[in-house]
Amino acid sequence: RLRRAVLYPLSYGGHTAIWPSGEVSSQTVYPRRSMWCTGNLRQVSGAGRVLVVDDDDVIRQLITVNLELEGFEVIPAVDGQDALDKVKEAQPDVVTLDVMMPRVDGWAAAERLRADPETAHIKVILLSARAQESDIQRGERIGVDAYLTKPFDPDELIDVVRRLAAASGSASA
Repeated sequence: RLRRAVLYPLSYGGHTAIWPSGEVSSQTVYPRRSMWCTGNLRQVSGAGRVLVVDDDDVIRQLITVNLELEGFEVIPAVDGQDALDKVKEAQPDVVTLDVMMPRVDGWAAAERLRADPETAHIKVILLSARAQESDIQRGERIGVDAYLTKPFDPDELIDVVRRLAAASGSASA
């Protein structure tokens, strides 16, 4: 099943994915210290384009590597303003947005993406350590497509990205 090395430094706790339909996917995830793929890694092409936005270099790189190994084309951005500057040229199927970032945070970036007719169709995932009900409701009010809490399981993130990219109609995953 694995097409990529298992990169799990973010999966030391539980995670929750909340979908606009109200469906909640939640489970406890434990470290997989000994589960490194030793076979050939093959890249799957045509999975879609993802704009990965996080001010933490390590998290941004881990998300990028995991998505690229699953066949996604990834465009990195260091904060919300950088994402807004890149989004129209990049034309991503999905944007993953950290919430707490300098300059323009994930909330404001998501609101601006939704308000612009040229970007309103792009699927948006908010990634945050903020898991209070008020934060989740704020994401719903903005109109994000999914809300994942940190720490998250990279496999769960990939599944959510794949599902949203397929829903955008341009991915072949």
